[in-house]
Amino acid sequence: MELEDFLKKITEGDGVSGYEESTAAAIARAFSAYVAEVRRDNLGNLIFYKKGKGTPAPRIMFCAHMDEIGLIVTSITEKGFLRFGTLGGFDLRTLPGQDVTIHGKEKYPGVIGQLPPHLRKGEKEKKAPELEALFIDTGLPPEAVRAGIEVGAVVAIRRDMITLRHRCRAGKAFDDRAGVAVLWQCARDLSRMEHEADIYLVATVQEEVGVRGAMVSTYGLEPDLGVAVDVCHGDFPGALEHEVSPLGKGPVITSGPNIHPRLYERLLAIASDYKIPHGKDVSPGPTGTDARAIQVSREGIPAALLSVPLRYMHTSVELLDLDDLKGAGRLLAFFAAGVDRAFVEELTCF
Repeated sequence: MELEDFLKKITEGDGVSGYEESTAAAIARAFSAYVAEVRRDNLGNLIFYKKGKGTPAPRIMFCAHMDEIGLIVTSITEKGFLRFGTLGGFDLRTLPGQDVTIHGKEKYPGVIGQLPPHLRKGEKEKKAPELEALFIDTGLPPEAVRAGIEVGAVVAIRRDMITLRHRCRAGKAFDDRAGVAVLWQCARDLSRMEHEADIYLVATVQEEVGVRGAMVSTYGLEPDLGVAVDVCHGDFPGALEHEVSPLGKGPVITSGPNIHPRLYERLLAIASDYKIPHGKDVSPGPTGTDARAIQVSREGIPAALLSVPLRYMHTSVELLDLDDLKGAGRLLAFFAAGVDRAFVEELTCF
C-alpha cells in the first residue's frame, strides 16, 4: 500500500468524534505490518508500539487524531425530516447540499436541505443559514424514517477523495487523518532504521470535541516527549500571508508557549540536515491541537507540533499536497531515530 492509497482508504470511511470504531479498524490493519504491538485503550485511542534498542529506552509519543467533525440527529419532524446538531466545529454555510450517511439501524444516504432563496423573505435571504433552518432529507416516508433512525443517530459527511493536478488531493476528514497518514509514513520509514527510543504512535479520538483522546493517552503512556501532528491553514486567495502556509513546500514546525523550545530547535535542525522542505509557524497561545493536552499532562510533558498545510479546513473539500505528508513522515522518523537518553535529559535542564 502506498501513502495515497492509505489516505484514501481512511478518509472515505466514517469516524465522527466519539464514534471512530470503523475507521480505527482500517487504520489498525494498515499499521500492523510496521509495528510490534497494536492495542486500544479504554477511550478508544489506537496505540502502535515500536520497541527501541536503548537501555533504558526513552519514550516518544507521536499522535494525530482520527476523528472527524460530524452531526447527530436531535429530532425527527412529523414528515420525516431530520433535525441535527453538530459534533465539532462546522461553518454552517458549507452544509446545505452536502451528501451524508446516517448511521441508523443500517446506513441511510441523505442530503442536507434548507428553504431555497426563492422562498425566503427579506433579510433572511441574504444571511448564512442558522442550524435550526437546516434539515436532512432521506427521501423515505415518515414511518420508514422512524423505523430505522432514532434520535441520537450519528451522521457523517459523504465524500470520495478526488485527484487534482500535480500531487494535490481533495476530500473529507483530512483534518486530521492526514496526520494519521503522516504517522503511517513515519512507521514505514522507521522500519528501515535503528532507534534507541521506544516509540508510541497514537491515533487519538475525540480531538474535535476537546482533545480528550490525547489527554488520556498521554497520561497512560507517560512519554518523555510528545509530538502532535495536525493540519494548519494552507494558502488561498483572501487569506493574510502570515496566517497561512504554502502547499507543496513541506510540513510546518510551530513555536510558541505550547511548544518546548528544544524540540522546536531539534525539528528544525533535522529538517535542515536531511534537506526536508519545511515552513515555520508561531502560535502565541495554546494550539488548538493535541499538543495542548500533551504539554499539561501529568507533571508536564515536553511537546511539539508538526502541521500539514490544508486548504478549506472543516469542509468536505479539504485540499492538500501528498508531498507534504511524505516529508512530514520522514522528518518524524529521522527525529525519532536521533533521540537518546542524553537528549531527553536536556529537555528538563533550563
